[in-house]
Amino acid sequence: MNLVWQRLTLSYLPPKQYISTSYIHRLLVGLLFSWREASVLLQWGDVIAAALLSLVYALAPFVSSTLVGVLLIACVGFWLLMTLADQPTSLANSLVTPIHLLVLLYWGVAVVATALSPVKKAAITDLATLTLYLLLFALCARVLRSPRIRSVIITIYLHAALIVSVYGLRQWRYGAAQLATWVDPESPLSKTTRVYSYLGNPNLLAGYLVPAVVFSLVAIFVWQGWIKKSLALTMLIVNTLCLVLTYSRGGWIGLLVAMLATSALLVYWWSIQMPPFWRTWSLVILLGSLSFLLLVAVVFVEPVRLRVFSIFADRQDSSNNFRRNVWDAVFEMIGDRPIIGIGPGHNSFNKIYPLYQRPRYSALSAYSIFLEVAVETGFVGLACFLWLIIVTFNTALLQLRRLRQSSNLEGFWLIGAFATLLGMLAHGTVDTIWFRPEVNTLWWLMVALIASYWTPLTQDQAQAANSPQATAD
Repeated sequence: MNLVWQRLTLSYLPPKQYISTSYIHRLLVGLLFSWREASVLLQWGDVIAAALLSLVYALAPFVSSTLVGVLLIACVGFWLLMTLADQPTSLANSLVTPIHLLVLLYWGVAVVATALSPVKKAAITDLATLTLYLLLFALCARVLRSPRIRSVIITIYLHAALIVSVYGLRQWRYGAAQLATWVDPESPLSKTTRVYSYLGNPNLLAGYLVPAVVFSLVAIFVWQGWIKKSLALTMLIVNTLCLVLTYSRGGWIGLLVAMLATSALLVYWWSIQMPPFWRTWSLVILLGSLSFLLLVAVVFVEPVRLRVFSIFADRQDSSNNFRRNVWDAVFEMIGDRPIIGIGPGHNSFNKIYPLYQRPRYSALSAYSIFLEVAVETGFVGLACFLWLIIVTFNTALLQLRRLRQSSNLEGFWLIGAFATLLGMLAHGTVDTIWFRPEVNTLWWLMVALIASYWTPLTQDQAQAANSPQATAD
């Protein structure tokens, strides 16, 4: 069974052997290497790449999607330049991980889906957008291998999120116009202010802040000095409060899953230093305390109680009813093209969905990550996407175990990335915000952050790491 899991998760996959047989790698990588040696620009390549990434994560919540797209194009162009000027052996040695191979496979499936799409023109446009995000991952995974650059980019994102959250709290204090029908007009919460800050949508704001809450929590343990720790604590409080005030049920679910995952991983991190009693019961006590606080909020805070109960109202709640009608149409779309889908992206979806939609239930996407992937790339693409998630999480666990053994504080950022991905998946299961650039750039940042920790394992090391005894440690 261990061997099957190791093969499924590519635990001891040697990318060097696969890359060395690639004709594309031989043809392109190193093409400009002779120019690199004399180029002042590429001597500072990682720093320039980090600056471009910093612009993406500093400006994403404040500027238009078009400008974010321009920044992504700049990042991709610079990644291509760096790759062409690389040493021919560098990628094979360390810069390509099993996660990269799954991302490449997912892109390949999307290319096939585009070629077979009934709306090829729209699918080609969306394939270009998907390619930008995937190459953003490649650039992030490359430069985040530097702990200093990793810390800088995370810090920039946290400061941008803090500005977003402060403005959101200002909206809650002074009121804000509701720009869309986010609340059922017949609901007791119809007059409640749902903050949306600079992002224009409370659900999108909640999705953007889930990583901010998790990373501000782990920053308390990474940042040294009481001033920095106080800043991280302030970020945690402000980001959490702003997220709660979005009244986004999907965001609350994502926050709950992310915080539970963070708690479990922190207990795992410290378990080797705990006495036997706390090693056994600390997680139970912590989860029980969080559950008690949640129960108190549901019982005594009326807006929270009404939003939580509306989750179980089925079609009696207008938002639930809307999603159910969209999902019914999406299931029919999947049933008609189950293997390879209609092609990637919302343009393809908008061309096909009107043929299936229920009257008065127009939608820009499937309102679920997994349904959207199945619609766009069929069950082949969905299987590839799930495989990518499994490999990413397994990589995170293996590297977290390695960092824990050396008590390396960088492991806390890895904990944050792992928990954030779980929270974003939980939120994205019932909402559509995952495909927006403000959130999608963060998703690929988290995946890249995990990939940046990857170190190749021998088969014997992988077997030892995946053994039941190692899991119990």
